[in-house]
Amino acid sequence: MTIAIDGPAGAGKSTVARGVARLLGWTFLDTGAMYRAVTLEVLRCGVETSSEEDCGRVARSLDLTFDSKDQILIDGVPGEPGIRSAEVTRAVSAVSAHPAVRKVVVADQRALADACSPEGGLVAEGRDTTTVVFPNAAHKFFLIATASERAQRRARELNQVHRLDEILADIERRDLLDTTRSDSPLREAEDAVRIETDGLSPDEVIARILSEVRS
Repeated sequence: MTIAIDGPAGAGKSTVARGVARLLGWTFLDTGAMYRAVTLEVLRCGVETSSEEDCGRVARSLDLTFDSKDQILIDGVPGEPGIRSAEVTRAVSAVSAHPAVRKVVVADQRALADACSPEGGLVAEGRDTTTVVFPNAAHKFFLIATASERAQRRARELNQVHRLDEILADIERRDLLDTTRSDSPLREAEDAVRIETDGLSPDEVIARILSEVRS
């Protein structure tokens, strides 16, 4: 069984999906980490983020897996904390917009899901998990929050409240890129349960998802 969770940057998808997976004893799939891993390697190789051909070539060259703690491995090497750098955050929307990159990463995501134990399940989060990667997921959720709320969360997470305006501008830029890209844009699946997370703690969102799943 698959639970798919989508939503814009900073909506709390990773924290919530990881918590749901932990409480169910299921596998957690951080699809965003996979695109961040490709972006990190693109930057390391000095490849232009605007070049679909070159970014696709980098994506095809990588072996992306996860360790026992659901942390991404790039050719067997831990990708954290490098994939969370400010440079990767600024470039990931551009790199992940390329169809050549998405084709490779989506195939990897589905392969990882197929490798899950039949006794368990998968909790996947991202931008197109409910609409493209796992359109037949048993449960679909779309997490949303205002841009200002998401910026405040990110600023607190980074302990950089003084950069709030900059972080807000970056979130708005990523929203625009994610929702207007030609291949697999961020959108709310018609059969997804929408959860507006403004004012809610991660535990409250997790509880709401588990209640829906168990019902």
